[in-house]
Amino acid sequence: MKNFSSVILIAVLLILASLAIFIYKSKHKSTTIDEDSRNFKFKDTAAITKIFIADKDGNKSTIKRTQKGWIVNDKYSCRRDAILNLLEVIKFVEVKMPVEKATKESVLKFMASTALKVEIYSGDEMVKQYYVGHETPDSEGSYLLLTDIETGENYKDPFVCFIPGFKGYLLPRYIAKENEWRDRLVINYIPPQIKQIKVSHINSPDSSFSIDLINTTSFKLKSISGADLPFDEKKIKQYLAYFQNISYEALITGKNKKLTDSLEKNKPFCVIDITTTDFKTDEYKFYYKQPNPNITPEHGITYQTDPDRLYLEFSNNNEWALIQYYVFGKILVSKTYFTDQIAVKK
Repeated sequence: MKNFSSVILIAVLLILASLAIFIYKSKHKSTTIDEDSRNFKFKDTAAITKIFIADKDGNKSTIKRTQKGWIVNDKYSCRRDAILNLLEVIKFVEVKMPVEKATKESVLKFMASTALKVEIYSGDEMVKQYYVGHETPDSEGSYLLLTDIETGENYKDPFVCFIPGFKGYLLPRYIAKENEWRDRLVINYIPPQIKQIKVSHINSPDSSFSIDLINTTSFKLKSISGADLPFDEKKIKQYLAYFQNISYEALITGKNKKLTDSLEKNKPFCVIDITTTDFKTDEYKFYYKQPNPNITPEHGITYQTDPDRLYLEFSNNNEWALIQYYVFGKILVSKTYFTDQIAVKK
């Protein structure tokens, strides 16, 4: 009888021990899943080689790290500020809180139709995949949903995420549209690259000119008829320096076909042709922009064209951009810029 009681006691203890182990493992597994489902951050951004971002409208951007810098869709250099903003959120994103049960279903439903898909690669290996949804009601966070890379399945719970120290939501940092990634640099030449610059003022041909570079210290200034003109050498050198690091304000290619079609029917007011030492010529056409009708004339002056902004056609007439006169005006000079106030030799 005593032995039988001992057997029962041992059996009960074994059952209790097994149950305790099962409960412990279940809780530990649940905790691990919860931790994994909120692990959006990837700290080693220096190891990232590629980032893929897609939206629900069919826009896709693959950002790759190359020896020449980041490029988008194997076509264009990326804006430095956009890359830095994206890498910052990838490195520092934190979970603020889980989505409340009461709103979880509606958040997931809205994300299913609007969220961006993000894939992050190190080498050829995908290290993160998640979805970036809309902003929270206070606009200080975004809803994110992580994917289990091993299974390919999304975790069940979305989270409210943010960047510590940053007030705002995260979605604008993830860009799916190719053109919004593009570096805004449009004109960038140094004198050793240039063979000739020709500036044609369509409405006043007598103001047109060309500059031939014999070398970086020897130049020729010519009129529209090809006649040699006297010039101030310092002004020539300064003018050539202006052709470095000039950027547009906004790319409008494909955004407003009605506008670009209308501009194409008109003549540009100025055309600049830049021929490089490898005999390649890039053409830049400048068009006036209509003034904003809502701006009150200053000092009784009513502008016929916008005094601050212009339109630029470039890249073999395939691209259009909005530009600032403040930035480009320095290269839209007439020949008198170089010939006025030249000291007369006695």
